[in-house]
Amino acid sequence: MSDELNEAPGELPLDGAGQTLRRAREKAGLSLEQVAAETRIPRRHLEVIERGDFGALPARTYAIGFSRTYARAVDLDEGEIARQVREELGVQSANEVTRASSFEPGDPARVPSRGLAWFSAFAALLLIGGGFAYFKDYFFPGAGPGPLIRPEAQQTPAPAQAASAPTPAATATGPVVFTALQDDTWVKFYDANGEELMQKQMAEGESYTVPADAQGPQIWTGRPYAFAITVGGRSVPKLSEENEIIRDVPISAEALLARGQPAAEGG
Repeated sequence: MSDELNEAPGELPLDGAGQTLRRAREKAGLSLEQVAAETRIPRRHLEVIERGDFGALPARTYAIGFSRTYARAVDLDEGEIARQVREELGVQSANEVTRASSFEPGDPARVPSRGLAWFSAFAALLLIGGGFAYFKDYFFPGAGPGPLIRPEAQQTPAPAQAASAPTPAATATGPVVFTALQDDTWVKFYDANGEELMQKQMAEGESYTVPADAQGPQIWTGRPYAFAITVGGRSVPKLSEENEIIRDVPISAEALLARGQPAAEGG
């Protein structure tokens, strides 16, 4: 009789939220690395959640928000998990509960620091000042220092031979190197046959060179924005600036260089 009261069908067991999440992950056959890639929650935070040590997370809103996302990834009732976490944290403030219920976690490293916020504001002021100077010189010639550059002079076509010269990026060769820009960035590199080349949580500043003999190398990660990429020492565009999961994306030198080139005109 007591067993039926402790665990009724369709209800979560009476142990902690962290243990419930861990059991659901193991039942689904998922590793912590896979959950980290799916949810974009760093593995170290997932380990803290499974231990039930929610106070070790950066804030209560992170504890509740991360747990909701974890529950969703393993097909648990995220509202019930969030309620359990709030009880374990002893959250009493209605305002904090409301804020946490609408919180959708990303990576804490994505939250800009105070220094970055000041830098962004300063850069915006510079852009505004530069735009004002441009319009002042265009509409009020001679109002500022320096020679006036007339619009017709700006439209002078470049020499024909310059247009036909190949760009340095188009002819670049050499190793493909990925450098992590954030800590705990999970990534998997593999070839066209699915053979793993490397899989780990990379630390900030850590680099990985794609083997030159890898056949059709590809990448899988939940943080494409967190990698600087070079081909032969030259920087190429990131695979994405969005907070999204990418998979089976070709990363050979040819594929990466092609991403940075304009599409050829038809005809």
